[in-house]
Amino acid sequence: MNIQFYGAAEMVTGSKHLITTPKGTKILLDCGLVQGHLEQRDDLNRHFGFNPVDIDYLVLSHGHIDHSGLIPRLVKEGFQGIIFCTAATKSLCEIMLADSAHIQSSDLKYINKRRAKKGLETIEPIYDIEDVNQAISMMEELGYDEQLKIDSEITLSFNDAGHLLGSCIVNLDISIGSNRKKHITFSGDIGRYKDPILRDPQPFRQCDYLICESTYGDRLHALVGDAEKELLDIIHHTCIVKKGKLIIPAFSVDRTQEIIYILDKAVNEGRMPNIKVFVDSPLSVKATGVMRKHQECYREEFVDYVSMDGDPFGFKNLTYISELEESKALNNMAEPCIIISASGMAEAGRIKHHIMNNIEDPKNTILMVGYCTPESLGGKLKNGEKLVRIFGEEFGVKAEVRSLDYYSAHADYNEIFEWLQCQNKKKIQQIFLVHGELKTLDIFKQKMLEKGYENITIPHLREKFELI
Repeated sequence: MNIQFYGAAEMVTGSKHLITTPKGTKILLDCGLVQGHLEQRDDLNRHFGFNPVDIDYLVLSHGHIDHSGLIPRLVKEGFQGIIFCTAATKSLCEIMLADSAHIQSSDLKYINKRRAKKGLETIEPIYDIEDVNQAISMMEELGYDEQLKIDSEITLSFNDAGHLLGSCIVNLDISIGSNRKKHITFSGDIGRYKDPILRDPQPFRQCDYLICESTYGDRLHALVGDAEKELLDIIHHTCIVKKGKLIIPAFSVDRTQEIIYILDKAVNEGRMPNIKVFVDSPLSVKATGVMRKHQECYREEFVDYVSMDGDPFGFKNLTYISELEESKALNNMAEPCIIISASGMAEAGRIKHHIMNNIEDPKNTILMVGYCTPESLGGKLKNGEKLVRIFGEEFGVKAEVRSLDYYSAHADYNEIFEWLQCQNKKKIQQIFLVHGELKTLDIFKQKMLEKGYENITIPHLREKFELI
């Protein structure tokens, strides 16, 4: 039995981990799009490094595009197996993968116009809506804490990861002989403890091999009370004092709704200034509808708030925008306001246009509220670059750039260690650290060694390991 890492190896994107069982069955864990301005991005997204036809099963940890975004490409290239995920993940993929196909088509129209002027060949999208629909039809739902015997060799189960609506910790029990099994756990992305909306990450059965995300393995998050106060302070500073616009790139699912929920509470408590708030993302509008349907993922306190408030995702002065013309009209709006738009890394969608139209005005603030790969536009803004390229053109960064990492959906290193308390560390044969920048991976590995964990590996891209 072996495992080979085809994505999220020494980088924070493109999750793809391929397990081959003793009988030769191939199980792909996640199939994510590589995001950011990596030089090899397009090649990695168009060429898997393995034959999709050979994959028997795909197990999807959650719906974020860096974990799910290449599933339609996998199908387009010949995958004919079963895709296992939670019900909420399937609901999100229905809208998120369709949105990904739309964004590719829309962005490539803009890019190809520029390429045509330069005499360059046009670029074809990685997949289209037909590939998305075929992929969705191949998804089978599995609930939390259920066990499914996929075949005589493999048993699959999910625990709640608390990272995204429907996100799960993946447990595979694989037979390696008549009376022996090996237990493999893939963390997916580990969520936050005391998240305002989602349940805490759940404990899982003892594993022999652990594939663990490490996005924030080198840092700690701010306290929730401090983060809410800082958000309201930034709103006051930008919209009341500077009389500018607050532009917030936020992932359409969970982070957008979390911010809206915090603002909803502030409105109810009289702490929110009388300014307009726009959620400018068709996907966010649809995702909010999906979140209203899947209360099985909510923490008890949020369910109680829903019962009291009625709609935690709606308040006076809040407008959801789907139509493109309404989105464009925000560029000509002079009054102070808040614009929340996807994507969180500012890599695609309407947020790029909002940043482009507001980045050179010092009255405005761009607020980053989650993790961004260093190569992404969001990452460049967070890192303080004064000149950025958007749609092939350079813009000076004159707007104020602020960062609130609390609103990241990823656990910090203390939260990862809290999640791992359910394990006897001496029984884990090997730990693979993935989904992190190399510097972060090195730091987190050292922290794990100091905690008494052993046999910790940071795999290279496409590196293969035998699982004894």
